[in-house]
Amino acid sequence: MGKALQNEAMNIDVQTMIENKRKKKSVSGKLEKLIPAFLFLCAAVSVLTTAGILFTLLRESITFFSTTSIVDFYTGTQWSPWTGHFGVLPLITGTLLITLIAAIVAIPLGLMSAIFLSEYASDRTRKIIKPTLEVLAGIPTVVYGFFALTFVTPLLKNIVPGLGIFNALSAGIVVGIMIIPMIASLSEDAMNSVPNSLREGALALGATRLEVAMKVVLPAAFSGIVASIVLAVSRAIGETMIVVIAAGASPTLTFDPTRSIQTLTAFIVQGATGDTTFGSTIYYSIYAVGATLFVFTLLMNMLSQYISRKFKEEY
Repeated sequence: MGKALQNEAMNIDVQTMIENKRKKKSVSGKLEKLIPAFLFLCAAVSVLTTAGILFTLLRESITFFSTTSIVDFYTGTQWSPWTGHFGVLPLITGTLLITLIAAIVAIPLGLMSAIFLSEYASDRTRKIIKPTLEVLAGIPTVVYGFFALTFVTPLLKNIVPGLGIFNALSAGIVVGIMIIPMIASLSEDAMNSVPNSLREGALALGATRLEVAMKVVLPAAFSGIVASIVLAVSRAIGETMIVVIAAGASPTLTFDPTRSIQTLTAFIVQGATGDTTFGSTIYYSIYAVGATLFVFTLLMNMLSQYISRKFKEEY
């Protein structure tokens, strides 16, 4: 009698375990069906956000160009929206000037940092220097702007005669310093992806470490390096606070780095204030300038993807 009761209890326990397992499978199956839908929604948010931004820019820009000639907008040399002059060339040249100075500063320093970290630094040194270098990427851009205005500009005044308080040179240099971590980090990752067998083969043939870095590693990691440079340059094109604080607000058609200039982003900040009336031509010009900036950054990103695919090396 006792044995029968024991067997019956065991059967009940087994049945309970089977039922619990079925319930768990049912719950996990439902979760498995919900997870793809949740991930799709996450992906759709980014797509819809991009579409919304593009729609807003196009709608307001079309309204602006219905009252202002698009040819005059992109070929005019005088930008003074409050007096009715909407020639965006001074803003474009100011943006390109800042970007050029930043690239001249950031590309050599970033590449040399990447070569050192990838080819020369020990593991211990790399663990110290790379996080320290990447700290620069976490500094707020407004801090960079005041650094350019209160430290870099007074320093440059002792070297460059006639340099104004607001100028493109100091702003471009500091923008270059800001994008160094992007070039260095991404380029170093691209170099580390090159197989060690290529390095060992070159060293076995008698090449020096510098020759290995310059003639073997750099060509092999070329696509990743160029992609990092293009992304960093597109970041410099869209920089706002540094140029607003350090470069001034003078929309002058000039390539003189010692003068005050204004960039596309700087005007957007200036125009998007309480003094701009909603629905006015100046208000819609902000979106036209924003659309121009969007096209610049879009072209840079497309160029980066094209170069990455074109020169990609697979091992």
